[in-house]
Amino acid sequence: MMIQETRRTAPTAATAPIANAIAVASGKGGVGKTWLSITLAHALANLSRRTVLIDGDLGLANVDIQLGLAPELDLADVLDNNVPLAQAAQRHEPTGLDIVAGRSGVASLATLSPARLTSFGRGIADLSGRYDRVLIDLGAGVERPVRYLAGAAQRTIVVTNDEPTSLTDAYALIKLLMQDGAKTKVSVVVNAAASKAEGERTYKTLAKACDTFLKMTPPLLGVVRRDPKVREAIRAQAPLLTRHPSSEAARDVEAIAQQLAQAS
Repeated sequence: MMIQETRRTAPTAATAPIANAIAVASGKGGVGKTWLSITLAHALANLSRRTVLIDGDLGLANVDIQLGLAPELDLADVLDNNVPLAQAAQRHEPTGLDIVAGRSGVASLATLSPARLTSFGRGIADLSGRYDRVLIDLGAGVERPVRYLAGAAQRTIVVTNDEPTSLTDAYALIKLLMQDGAKTKVSVVVNAAASKAEGERTYKTLAKACDTFLKMTPPLLGVVRRDPKVREAIRAQAPLLTRHPSSEAARDVEAIAQQLAQAS
């Protein structure tokens, strides 16, 4: 499978990154990005890292759905009613996480004015002082707010799988982040791979396109193997690391978390 170069309009430059923030992004939906964000945040909390998970997708938010939460406050309250992010952070005792939930079915982040988006970024920066790691589960796509929040994080994890559309859109996101002048460190996670070897082959396809057209190669942070336990845990609205801690996917995510926990 080959990724073809595309031309898109260059956007505005992103802000300086927040030192302990990690954005989890994907060029398209359906690659398991939110599940990975939850499980990765849980794994970091298990490593004694004070962690907050922010659902950065208003229109199609589902962190709360996957965990069976009924939050009193959410991201819409933060953006529409000036509620501080820290006040919207709800403790989720089973994982040891603090979670800022999104809200499905309302106007998405894509409709935010530049001023409100900048204010939201400042709120994340202020909140970051309370935690060791801040994970932001971004909405799928390559729109300006997604790229802005990715650029505001020290590290951006681009999640992909072996589907051609997923690889093409992951490449487009990386390209646009570079065009933005984003200082974020981009790395790749291949999700739902048939095996570690297949996942590495998928990564090499993306890496080759980045090297050919962008003259850069984002590192592979990890491969998460396809595991029926993941779907079962999602259906049960339960964290994988609690429900199936010895599963292959759980071990794969924990290996990624170990790297993130040690990174400066």
